[in-house]
Amino acid sequence: MSLSSSPATTILPIADGDRARKYYEESLGLEFRGKAADGNLIFGLEGSATLALLEDPAAKPSGHTAISFEVQDITAAIRDLGTRGVAFEDYDLPGLKTTDHVCVLGSEKAAWFSDPDGNILCLHENLSA
Repeated sequence: MSLSSSPATTILPIADGDRARKYYEESLGLEFRGKAADGNLIFGLEGSATLALLEDPAAKPSGHTAISFEVQDITAAIRDLGTRGVAFEDYDLPGLKTTDHVCVLGSEKAAWFSDPDGNILCLHENLSA
């Protein structure tokens, strides 16, 4: 058996289901597929992948990127998401500096933002494609 062909679900903790659903559906444009039997809010991603939001009033985000979305044109994606209220981060750290929200990391560009619960999300554009 190989997991490489199995559908995958990314699970993120959120404190307020209604607030998170609105953000992921309206601000990020993800397709809401409904509420699972376990209460998770399910969103469709490319292919058979899904994003599940696990509601927990004591939810704590991790300190690293939880999910990264590959885009064809990161500048256009930042502009589009910005019109829907998504605020991108800027960094000036050793080995990680953004210009206009974008950092070039070898063969990709990346930009980070956070959901209302503090989960760190990312856009990345593959430059070698």
